[in-house]
Amino acid sequence: MSDLQALQDQAVAAYESATTLDELDAAQQRFAGKRGELTAVQRTLGQLPEDRRREVGAAVNAVRARLTEVESQRRAELEAERDRVVLAAEAIDVTLPPRVPRRGTLHPVQETMEAMLDILVGLGYTVNEGPEVETDWFNFDALNTPPDHPARGLQDTIYVHPFDARDEPEPDRTTGLLLRSQTSPMQLRTMLSQQPPLYVAIPGRVFRADTMDATHLPMFHQIEGLAIDTDLSFADLKGSLVVAARALLGPDVELRFRPHFFPFTEPSAELDARFEGRWMELLGAGMVHPNVLTAGGLDPEQYRGFAWGMGVDRMAMLRHGINDLRLLVENDLRFLSSL
Repeated sequence: MSDLQALQDQAVAAYESATTLDELDAAQQRFAGKRGELTAVQRTLGQLPEDRRREVGAAVNAVRARLTEVESQRRAELEAERDRVVLAAEAIDVTLPPRVPRRGTLHPVQETMEAMLDILVGLGYTVNEGPEVETDWFNFDALNTPPDHPARGLQDTIYVHPFDARDEPEPDRTTGLLLRSQTSPMQLRTMLSQQPPLYVAIPGRVFRADTMDATHLPMFHQIEGLAIDTDLSFADLKGSLVVAARALLGPDVELRFRPHFFPFTEPSAELDARFEGRWMELLGAGMVHPNVLTAGGLDPEQYRGFAWGMGVDRMAMLRHGINDLRLLVENDLRFLSSL
């Protein structure tokens, strides 16, 4: 009995002196575990006379109950202390100034796109995006593009469901699905849904059946501009494009307009910028063709307009001094982090 009392005193002291849950677990296993000292005493009860066995057995149970009580109390104290320490470590002081982490940067194409849209919004344009899967009617027919135009061939345009004149002799706005080859279809969608005056910027991805090289990609980005009012002229078109290009590329950038042909504008022109000693095409532009105005439900005798489409990727090349379009889509972090 004296040995049991000594064991209890020793165990209680070990429990109460434990400073961590691991130390408490070790003490519990030592004194009250399956192979602990109290269990070893309990296993000797069978060797005692019956009357003695009952007395010692009751004493063993009393010691075990006492150790369980002390161990539970100490465990609650240690768990409370642990939780207090964890909460203190994870606490957020909302009165401290913010810790701003090092952020990434916009992709050069996205950065250029947003810069271009900011300029156009400042000129009074609103932003309007359109679907990437278009129909023959919006992508070609309504834009005054004849059926035999080379741009409508499989070598240039990526079709999802080609229009077949043998099955559908009268094309409408729902036949001939394709991946849009330009953002120009939104000119028609805008004219059909809104009334002039219209000053709209249309950003988005476009798709061509091009082979990837330093100056071509099968998927690239454009921003389409459309202005329709009662008194617009080619001088308004040139002035708007010069202001936008110089705001993007700098006031000293060398620009030139060249006569060109587009089915949906007349007259038409292309705008070039001088880059590393050579001229690079930036965009095509022109006065909206009367047939396009008619397809959009507007009277060409009452309204005039101009439109242009600018390649965002090539503009990004000029802004960031990039000489190979493929760098914009290869996702090389060494290149992107150097900008």
